[in-house]
Amino acid sequence: MKRLALLLVLPLFAACGPNDKNPPAGPGGGMGAAPPPEVEVIQVARGAATLTPELPGRVEAVRSAEVRARVEGIVEKRLFKEGSDVRAGQALFQLDNRTYRTAAKAAEADVFVKRLKLSRVESLLPIKAVTQQEVDIARAELKQAEALLARAELDLENTTVPAPISGRIGRAQVTEGALVGRGEATLLATIEQLDPVNVRFTQPNAEVLRMKSAMAAGKMQATDSRSVQLILESGQAYPHQGRLFFSDMSVDPSTGAITLKAEFPNPQRLLLPGTFVRVRQDQAVAPDVITVPQRAVLSGAQGQFVMLVGPENKAMPRPVKLGVMAGDQFVVEDGLAGGESLIVVGVQKARPGMVVKPVPLKQAG
Repeated sequence: MKRLALLLVLPLFAACGPNDKNPPAGPGGGMGAAPPPEVEVIQVARGAATLTPELPGRVEAVRSAEVRARVEGIVEKRLFKEGSDVRAGQALFQLDNRTYRTAAKAAEADVFVKRLKLSRVESLLPIKAVTQQEVDIARAELKQAEALLARAELDLENTTVPAPISGRIGRAQVTEGALVGRGEATLLATIEQLDPVNVRFTQPNAEVLRMKSAMAAGKMQATDSRSVQLILESGQAYPHQGRLFFSDMSVDPSTGAITLKAEFPNPQRLLLPGTFVRVRQDQAVAPDVITVPQRAVLSGAQGQFVMLVGPENKAMPRPVKLGVMAGDQFVVEDGLAGGESLIVVGVQKARPGMVVKPVPLKQAG
């Protein structure tokens, strides 16, 4: 039996001997070196471009009105829903009006008495039972009483607080039972008109001067377009076009920037006052510039750069100096001459000196 077992084991040792020709595994457990990463590239070229600087801005209400108490009183009712749309003249708050109603009735009665007195003295004037001076005094007293009545009626009317403009009303600043209007016009709520809205944005004066100098030298041509586009905080383009209607005539000394305003329709109330946005406006046409896609530009410790495909298909970083936007592309002021192979898609996979596989950029859609 021992001899038989030894005969069965010997072939196994022979199979594991030094003559085994199986190749060793490659790096990472594979059978060979990994293929170079595929990147999508374009050829850098010079051409005409419409310059559309992207500028920071804030949304503002076209009209904003503070609803305030004009008379002193206790708030009895709030007559609106917070955050709702209201129309001009709509009643918003009701104050306790009993005191003012009584004062108006007393002033009305006083006017009635003064009219009777004037009528009596005027009837006595022809028979010289009274003097002209007494008649004049009676007329003045009637006018004074009528003025007091008008004031009392106005105070009574002001116990119902109306909306001064149409728009969307915010939260109520007071609740039922609050005493308002004592010594000051108490703020009750704020109404803002949200369709349309204004967008206030700024542009560095140095940038404006560079454009004007280039235009004077014939390197650019000004556009007469007043159309403006918005980019929302989410990065999406706002679906409605705006129109530029204001440009300040002075430079803010604290920022060195010029303030501009544009008006945008806001039917869906997507734009709320205070929202940060980015504004794009066609300002000039440059006939001979280099532009690169925004997504091809990277930032590092030494500044902004792009990745090129160099000799032997090796990725090569190239520092660039960027100018204004031209649509969704950057104008390159320095760093590229034209003819370079620029990595647009897959730039994150390309390390400096790494061999890559360049393919033409696939068009979206």
